[in-house]
Amino acid sequence: MSKGGSVVDELAWCHDAVVDVSRTFAITIERLAPPMADRICVGYLMCRVADTIEDAGHIPPDDQVHLLEHYESVLENEASLDTFENEVAEWVPPAEDRSDDWDVVANVDRVHRAFDSLPQASRDAIRGPASELVSGMAMFVDRYADAGGLRIRTIDELEEYCWYAAGTVGELVTNLLAEDATPERRRSMREHAEAFALLLQLVNVAKDVGDDYREENNVYLPIEWLREAGIGPDDLANPEAAGAVGSVVERLVDRAAGYLDGAQAYLMAMPETQGNTLSAWAIPKLLAVGTIRELRAHPEAVVDGDVKVSRSEVYALIERFETGADKEELPDLRNTMEHTPLHQA
Repeated sequence: MSKGGSVVDELAWCHDAVVDVSRTFAITIERLAPPMADRICVGYLMCRVADTIEDAGHIPPDDQVHLLEHYESVLENEASLDTFENEVAEWVPPAEDRSDDWDVVANVDRVHRAFDSLPQASRDAIRGPASELVSGMAMFVDRYADAGGLRIRTIDELEEYCWYAAGTVGELVTNLLAEDATPERRRSMREHAEAFALLLQLVNVAKDVGDDYREENNVYLPIEWLREAGIGPDDLANPEAAGAVGSVVERLVDRAAGYLDGAQAYLMAMPETQGNTLSAWAIPKLLAVGTIRELRAHPEAVVDGDVKVSRSEVYALIERFETGADKEELPDLRNTMEHTPLHQA
């Protein structure tokens, strides 16, 4: 594991790491300013440690559960980080074979030193949701330990999983943003935080159906929906079943779209203080709108690869906020991107 550095060095390392592990989330972090940028960056990486362990196909399920439960104990201050580092080191790939995600795990001590530098209120805001995320991931790994990967059975179970994978991160963000919110805004944010998180996560599930199955042996499309379409999990990588898979993806996209209004209400309520900005959260939400548009146009394409908006549209969206787009423009931007790529509108 890494050697200790100054707080400035550790925070800088965390910001670089976010860019490597999630270009999408990096867009959010890059559009925040300190202190919020540091707090959300560090909280996200703590969650990413658990996510990497959950997705690790080379770790037997029982060992995954043990590592996740141990990391939860670290977050709850019931175990030392040193003991977790010693246990996870067995599974960290060599540096030359290490992915960016595993580099974060290998440097978990740097993440936690950055975490320890945050104000107590921010640490409290992060700790609970991160711990719940880790606990939920351990539960799901254990639930499907004999299947060799997740096999989500129903839409309710999928949304339960999405809560642990993304809703808890949304709660973490809400806790941090709500520190300066008025009571009315705080209530609205807490009411709609789950909708914001479920929108983003369900869209991610829908666009990554084929890749999740091929690369991680995980099936997030509800098995009951697959059966109703006359297919099974193995068809997710079968080009001949692309039409049937696409019909299930369309159902999931409709479910995700049902959270758009709640996500909009979340954006309208959040304060722009302590380095928080509207664009940091509006851009991911609107990219989800564009991805829904693309998935509806080509749902069968998820069998061969993920479906996403073009870089041109991403750049056009970022430019709109750089030139002063505000909350009043959100409905028009949503309406435009529901029907047409923004750079072509």
